[in-house]
Amino acid sequence: VFKDDKILLVKELADGLWSVPGGWADVNETPSQCAEKELFEESGFEGRAIKLLYLSDRNCHTQDYLWPHVYKAFFLCEITGGEAKSGIETLDVGFFGLNELPPLSIERITYSQIYKLFHHLQNPNEVTFFD
Repeated sequence: VFKDDKILLVKELADGLWSVPGGWADVNETPSQCAEKELFEESGFEGRAIKLLYLSDRNCHTQDYLWPHVYKAFFLCEITGGEAKSGIETLDVGFFGLNELPPLSIERITYSQIYKLFHHLQNPNEVTFFD
């Protein structure tokens, strides 16, 4: 989610660091349903997934190899309702500009991935990044 050229981040309860809202998909849940569910559960905002921005192999972007193998899907979502509030897995919710990013939970999202998401904001016709 972007608002006024800022990205929505949540402060994770697990490590006290910041990430985009996200989590594991449930059985029989589509990728967009998962993105919308996690957006609400972690930030309090209702939203709609409108575009897949980036599909990432987690093991290519962090120092710790994770098993089982994980792909991370980053969706552009638009807010349709709700209000900013933390959830059971988050401590805080905020919007941050590219030059004011808080310390990131790099096991969840890296600075490079955030830069790619901002690239999409500045270039809305950009194709999906993947690796």
